[in-house]
Amino acid sequence: MIGVRDFLVAYNVNLNTKSVRRATSVAFDVRENGRIKTEDGTPSGRPVLDENGDPVRIPGMLKHVKAIGWYVEEYGIAQVSMNLTNIDETPLHAAFDACAEAASKRGLRATGSEIVGMVPKKCLVNAGKYFLRKQKCSEGAAEEELIDIAVGSMGLSELKPFDPKEKVIEYKIESDSKKSLLKVKLREFCNQTLSDSPAPGGGSVAALMGALGASLGGMVANLSAGKRGWDDKVKYFSDWAVKAQQLKDQLLFLVDEDTAAFNKVMTAFALPKDSAEEKAARTAAIQSANKYAAEIPLRVMETAAKSYPLLAEMAENGNPASISDVGVGLLAVRACVEGASMNVRINLATLKDEKFSSVLLEKLRKISADSEAQFKKIIQVVDGKLNNS
Repeated sequence: MIGVRDFLVAYNVNLNTKSVRRATSVAFDVRENGRIKTEDGTPSGRPVLDENGDPVRIPGMLKHVKAIGWYVEEYGIAQVSMNLTNIDETPLHAAFDACAEAASKRGLRATGSEIVGMVPKKCLVNAGKYFLRKQKCSEGAAEEELIDIAVGSMGLSELKPFDPKEKVIEYKIESDSKKSLLKVKLREFCNQTLSDSPAPGGGSVAALMGALGASLGGMVANLSAGKRGWDDKVKYFSDWAVKAQQLKDQLLFLVDEDTAAFNKVMTAFALPKDSAEEKAARTAAIQSANKYAAEIPLRVMETAAKSYPLLAEMAENGNPASISDVGVGLLAVRACVEGASMNVRINLATLKDEKFSSVLLEKLRKISADSEAQFKKIIQVVDGKLNNS
């Protein structure tokens, strides 16, 4: 028998008191079940009963939250100890803010918090975005920065250092043995590219150029969101910066995936070919690997091309002082699209499946033509503003 439930987060908020009674009062304020209503409004008063003779309850501030107050001798403080049973409707940051609000009304302060066990990455990423919104800042920050903001804003390191690699599920299950180009330093990446190894090659470099182009567009969005006097435009630029982060992450994934696709081709070529059966299996494996190796750079083209609307908006409406950054980003995206198209074509050259090749080539031509048209349109705006600067 297998039981399944939504993810539950065990979360404790630290208070600047040792009183279990006062921590329990805060817990009753925030938990869904709230507290029993009494005639005199005190915890020890006579309960108010409904028509069925059952105690009337005053609901708490948060749905899907169970909470109690307790004293933790190890830390010498009282905490509000909670189980969050629906983190989509009541996320981590909502629980922290509710405790902070309830504590403040009682003359207390929420000094920090702790996560018991592990959490999905989205809990901290969404919390980081929430606290940036409260600060009226752009939400277009990198995943790592968003997590840092969440950790700092909710005081997750108050009692002991908070290590995302140990506490975030996605980071914990990530294989340490998996080699990733994203984990190497810039110089090492260039050294590997320059070496006599064929991977990383043009496909991975093209994807990286696209990621850099999207990043520059996002940088201009973030700079524009923080420009003095443009307070009414923060959300507009923040939304574009978030889009840039998404495109950057997708293209960085494809940096690794292109190298992985090439390695699959090499593995297929290394298969034995002594018997007729082995030759047939080897040929089929090579064809399959080459199809995948052609599909990945096509995805790079499709993803990078989605950066053009971002760059167009930043060219037209972004901080004028950053127009050259838009131009460099534009060139990088164009180079990515054209470079990736070369990798599609070279991998299609040896394929026997003419229908498959025809479909990919048609997609390639359309993306390339659209890319060139958008590039010419946006570069005119960039050149015009540079000439008038």
